[in-house]
Amino acid sequence: MSAIWGIPYLLIKVALEDLTPSFLVLARTAIGAAILLPLALRRGAVRPALAHWRPLAAFATLEIALPWFLVGDAERHMPSSLAGLLIATVPLIGSLVAWRLGDASAVTGVRLVGLAVGMVGVAAVVGLDLGSGTTLLGVGEIALVSVGYAVAPIIAARRLAEVPTLGIIAVSLAAVAVVYSPAAILARPHAMPRPSVLASVLALAVVCTALAFLLFFALIAEIGPVRATVITFVNPAVAVTLGVIVLGEHFTTGIAIGFPLVLLGSWLATRKPVPVPALEATIQAPT
Repeated sequence: MSAIWGIPYLLIKVALEDLTPSFLVLARTAIGAAILLPLALRRGAVRPALAHWRPLAAFATLEIALPWFLVGDAERHMPSSLAGLLIATVPLIGSLVAWRLGDASAVTGVRLVGLAVGMVGVAAVVGLDLGSGTTLLGVGEIALVSVGYAVAPIIAARRLAEVPTLGIIAVSLAAVAVVYSPAAILARPHAMPRPSVLASVLALAVVCTALAFLLFFALIAEIGPVRATVITFVNPAVAVTLGVIVLGEHFTTGIAIGFPLVLLGSWLATRKPVPVPALEATIQAPT
């Protein structure tokens, strides 16, 4: 999962050479829906998804519709490696959301230290790299993406747990494709995109969308929505490596300093707390 969702930042950067962000979202969602929707209809997974249309609409908006456009637009204002690195703040935001939803342990002890360390890392990345091919607009867009990626899995786990995974993904992709169609058609390319662009779109749709979402929901079911976001520990490493090696992007001072701090903070913020009762059981009552 970490590898599959570390690749898109490179593929998006390549696709944007000939496509607009809105058309890329349409192409990615339409192809993904074309693959998954027939399977969902055949298995009777569409009707249960439509019956939960409110949380489904919220999930589709926060996980697909807004983030995919914002990432595409942000990568016009920053290197793909930096975009992938800033997405690593998702577990930090997820911990804050969990705290606001009533999980008091999300921001106490070591987890609180993790949040502080992670935010220092983000500040280092943004402060040192802002202006060197990176704009404040791009950073802001990635920040909104991170919020969406942190909240959407919680919606899926809390409000869509009884809905077939295939139905959630297929209907979400189809709905986003329909919503984006008018704007994307107006922004369509006037010439056939280059083979590298077409290959990037196909990989984004098949591997990084259709296959990735099926794996991601299985991961949420296995370890929960907040801990599932720790895949972003490896995502940025993949994104940075591919950006530097394939696209020739610079490994900046901001990335060198902020990258380990963000990952360390995210790891600390999502650690399971030590079970206190187990420690208390070793204390003997006085005789």
